[in-house]
Amino acid sequence: MGEAERGESAPRLRISFWCSNGHETQPSFASDAQVPDTWDCPRCGFPAGQDRDNPPAPPRTEPYKTHLAYVRERRTDADGEAILAEALAKLRGEI
Repeated sequence: MGEAERGESAPRLRISFWCSNGHETQPSFASDAQVPDTWDCPRCGFPAGQDRDNPPAPPRTEPYKTHLAYVRERRTDADGEAILAEALAKLRGEI
C-alpha cells in the first residue's frame, strides 16, 4: 500500500528545539497544531525550547530525604525532647 493510495498527508512543520546541552531535535507538527513551548530532548531528557541561545534550565532534583529529615526540619531538638518525654511518660503510665 503506497502513499498515493492512502491520500494526501496533512501539511507539516518541522520546529527546532534546543536543550541546555546543545542537542537539537526537530519534531514535526501539523501546520494547524499548537506548538508547545518546550519539548523533552530525546538524547538527554532535559527540557528543550525554541530559543537556541537561551534554552530552558534543566530541572533541579532534590536529594532523597528520610522521614526523620523532614521531622527535623519542622521541629527543634527541644520539641523532640518534649515529645519523647511525653511518650515515655504515657508508656510508664505516669499520664
